Amino acid sequence: MSSPHKQSSASQKMDWPAVARVALLQMLVLLALAGGFIRYLNWSSAAAWAEFSAAGKAAASDPKPPSRSATGSGPQSPTVSRSRRLTQT
Repeated sequence: MSSPHKQSSASQKMDWPAVARVALLQMLVLLALAGGFIRYLNWSSAAAWAEFSAAGKAAASDPKPPSRSATGSGPQSPTVSRSRRLTQT
């Protein structure tokens, strides 16, 4: 049986072009994943900003402050105030 220290020089040789190809492939995959992540962040923040802006515009366009309940404890829901108006008339 041969010793592991006595291997031929051909089996100890590194295949540097193969190592370079694997490293290049890993870098390309890493860049693709990073690009996709950055695109997702930009898309999600743009969607969140649009939703935030729409909510702010809707609140600013409603000049009437929220109505208080009969006890004065807070805003009423539209269905409660409508039913009270119908019963009072």
